[in-house]
Amino acid sequence: MKVNMNYKNIAQSYLFSTVAKKVNEFASKNPDKTIIKLGIGDVTLPLCEQVVNALKSASEEMGRQESFHGYGPEQGYEFLKSSLQGYYKEHGVNLENDEIFISDGAKSDLGNILDLFDKDNTVLVPDPVYPVYVDTNIMNGRKILYMNANQDNEFLPLPDENVKADIIYLCSPNNPTGAVYNKEQLKKWVDYANKNNAVILFDSAYECFITDENLPRSIYEIEGAKTCAIEFCSFSKMAGFTGTRCGWTIVPQDLVFDDMSLNKMWLRRQTTKFNGVSYIVQKGAQAVFTPEGKKQIQQNLEYYKENAKLISDVLTRHNIWHIGGKHSPYIWLKCPNNMKSWEFFDYLLENVQIVGTPGSGFGKNGEGYFRLTSFGSRENTQKAVERLDKFLG
Repeated sequence: MKVNMNYKNIAQSYLFSTVAKKVNEFASKNPDKTIIKLGIGDVTLPLCEQVVNALKSASEEMGRQESFHGYGPEQGYEFLKSSLQGYYKEHGVNLENDEIFISDGAKSDLGNILDLFDKDNTVLVPDPVYPVYVDTNIMNGRKILYMNANQDNEFLPLPDENVKADIIYLCSPNNPTGAVYNKEQLKKWVDYANKNNAVILFDSAYECFITDENLPRSIYEIEGAKTCAIEFCSFSKMAGFTGTRCGWTIVPQDLVFDDMSLNKMWLRRQTTKFNGVSYIVQKGAQAVFTPEGKKQIQQNLEYYKENAKLISDVLTRHNIWHIGGKHSPYIWLKCPNNMKSWEFFDYLLENVQIVGTPGSGFGKNGEGYFRLTSFGSRENTQKAVERLDKFLG
C-alpha cells in the first residue's frame, strides 16, 4: 500500500487554522481583552424568517408518511433547480435545467470537479488566491502556474498569450481581494480559453454583493463562455447558509472536450460519489427566491455592505490603500509602514485586539497586504472601526 505522497507538498496547516491558533494563544494569556474577529469570512446574521419557515415546514413533511422523502436526485430537486433557472434569467442568462447541479457548497465542488480532468493538465491560478484552488490540485499532483495579481493591475490579471494552461481558476468578486472583473476583462479570458482549448473554473460565490448592473454576476453573461466555463456558486454568503450547506454548479451542455461531455461526466461522477443535498435544506434554499425571501436576504446583504463601508471609510480617512468592500464583503488593504502581513496581524491583535487575515497566506503577492471582512456584527464592526480610527491616528 502506498499513500498519496502529494500531501507532502501542501502546507501542514490550513491558513485559518494558524490564525485560530494565534488568536487562542493570545486570548488565554489576555483573558481581560475583548477580541474582535474580522478574519474568517463567516456570516453572523441568522437565517431569514422565510428560510426558517421553509426549513420547519420541510422538517414536518419528513415526519409524515405521505410526505416523507428518502434518497433524492443527486443533481438536486427540480423545484430548486427551476428557481435557480429563474434567478439566472433575471440577469440575462438562459440555462437548461440539466445544466444545474445542487451541491453542499462551492468549496466541495471546486475540489471535486477535478475528478473530470487528467492529472497532466496545467493549472493557472491568480496570486494571491483562495487556498482551496491550489491545495486540491497539489493533492492530485498537477503542475500549477501563477498569474500575478498586484496593485498595478488592480489585482485583476488578464491572459498572457505566452502562457499555456488547461485549467484556469477565476473568482469574481475575488476572494481575498474583493476586486471585480468587468465584462470586457472576462471576455478576454473567455476568448483565451476557447482559443487554447482550456476550461475556466469560475467561482462566483460573492456575486450577490455586486450592485453595478454593468458588472457581470455570471460568466455566462459573456459570449462564448458556455463552451469553456464551469460556474460555482453558493447560498453561504447570499443567504447565510455557511452552517446549513447548499450551493450549485453550472456545467453547460456545450462543454465538450475530446468528444467527452463534461456535463455527462459530472452527472456520472455525482451519481456515483454524492448522495445529494437534503430535502429539508433544498426547501430552505428555494425559499430564498420567493418575493419575501428576496426582500429579507437583501436586507441582510445591505447590513454587510454597510459594515464594509464603515471599514473602507476609516481606511480612506487615514490614507490606507485598499480595494474591495463596494461589491464584495472583503476589504484588501496595504499594510501601513511597509509592514509584513503576519507582522501586521500580530500588531493589530496585540494593540487593538482586531483579527484579520494576513495576505501572505493567500500567496507571495499577498505579502504586505491584509484582508478584513464585513461579516461581523454591526456592534463589533463599529467597535473595530473606532479602535482602528484611534490606532491609525
